[in-house]
Amino acid sequence: MNWEEIYDKLWTKLQAECRRNKGRIPYIVRDSAYNDMLKENPSWWTNGFWAGLMWQMYHAGGDPVFLETARESEAVMDQILEEFMGLHHDVGFQFLLSSAANYRLTKDERARVRALHAATLLAGRFNPAGGFIRAWNKKNGVDMTGWIIIDCLMNLPLLYFAAEELNDPRFSEIANCHADTAMRALQRPDGSCAHIAILDPLTGQVLETPAGQGYAAGSSWSRGQAWALYGFALAYAHTGKEAYLDAAKRTAHYFIANVTLQGGLSLSDFRAPAEPVYWDTSAAACAACGLLELAKQVPGGEKRLYQSHGIRMVEALTAQCSFDPETDGILTNATAAYGRKEDMHASIIYGDYFYAEALLRILGKHFFIW
Repeated sequence: MNWEEIYDKLWTKLQAECRRNKGRIPYIVRDSAYNDMLKENPSWWTNGFWAGLMWQMYHAGGDPVFLETARESEAVMDQILEEFMGLHHDVGFQFLLSSAANYRLTKDERARVRALHAATLLAGRFNPAGGFIRAWNKKNGVDMTGWIIIDCLMNLPLLYFAAEELNDPRFSEIANCHADTAMRALQRPDGSCAHIAILDPLTGQVLETPAGQGYAAGSSWSRGQAWALYGFALAYAHTGKEAYLDAAKRTAHYFIANVTLQGGLSLSDFRAPAEPVYWDTSAAACAACGLLELAKQVPGGEKRLYQSHGIRMVEALTAQCSFDPETDGILTNATAAYGRKEDMHASIIYGDYFYAEALLRILGKHFFIW
């Protein structure tokens, strides 16, 4: 596959998207156009991915339109820091991909302050008695004090960023403690993972593992597996702790075994019934990034294993992409949650982000944003 040609198509497409989506924060494509989460929900958990996509493209090619779009997107999120109540553990997704990325690439001090503010909020959600970062706030009357979800592994790099910036091990110790609890409470021996665990907030004992965004309790929501694969690989990258590398490998092998049966693509849940068939390309895109990161961390045959499967998945995903500059969205057939009809088989911003990151990794042009 001619990756440079694909990159050129991606660049042209995103140039057009920048023009169409000026002043907006995209989430999902409806009727060939992205909606605007700045209007619909400024605190929405995905609101950093648009900026992250822009920073990746700016780093790769230096075009100022990507720089300007990323900074515009970041600045409008000041309001959610001020409002506070809509924030939860996903401040990592929101501000690592926007503010921390901005600071790392441009040394913008205001961006550094935003990122450290968000990291402090994330650290403030840590429950030292249970050894975990609380996921969501109270929702629809449900007490979520003891809830932990696999997604939060991808938020931990914001804490590693703060630990390095401030030379303060409190942040990295919180991240490590949460990762340890995720291994214990969410990862299964075969490498699969639960999406959610409800813990006793005073002891950390697992009380329940409900279905979450997967098919059912005990099933295997594919994006959750991707969060675990990439999240544990990132924890290892920041700490060098072998336990995190081993955890990443377990989930990597589980993920590879499942997508190999589907030609490199990912079902929405690996343990759902055979019919109906629901896909989630965003899971494969995130997992591909994790595999390519793992390939950097191991030698010899293991390196070739992870690299070859990561590249194979990106090849399969490329056939699922739309590079038409007249429409929004790149990676098609992403699914937010199993069976949630309004958010199924669509282009979703995190799918686009992870596809672009994986492509840039293959080309050696990516920015280590995590």
